[in-house]
Amino acid sequence: MLAKLKQFFEAQHHTLSAEEQAQHLNLAAASLLLEVVMADENMSDEEAKILPELLTTTLGLSIEDVSALIANATVSQQNSTSLYEFTQAINDNFDIEQKQHLILAMWRLAYVDGHLCQYEDQMIRRTSELLHLRHSELIQMRNIAIETQQKP
Repeated sequence: MLAKLKQFFEAQHHTLSAEEQAQHLNLAAASLLLEVVMADENMSDEEAKILPELLTTTLGLSIEDVSALIANATVSQQNSTSLYEFTQAINDNFDIEQKQHLILAMWRLAYVDGHLCQYEDQMIRRTSELLHLRHSELIQMRNIAIETQQKP
């Protein structure tokens, strides 16, 4: 796993195949989602349940790929020194809509347990800034997450 993490950081200096680049982007996105989960230092049952679903819908991955990705992203997230490591790859490869979907997934994770922790809020806001999204886009994604959370 540490080798994969090292590959992720070296990716900026080497030419990667399309498959390797996709894996690095998925790792970056999953690591950002885990940053939200771990912002309050624990993963609730609700967060553990929705995380695989969010990864499959946001990144278009199979459920089998998601399990390995979560394991790799956990190591990556724990060893990261800043959000920039992840957001740089996202900025280089995601369009605005993909960035918005990622922020929406982060908001959904934050609200899934019925309580928005201030650290989760700060993490999402900081990530949104690093992804160069407008404040109005951040708020729009938050409102969508709240609305979908309240539906039975």
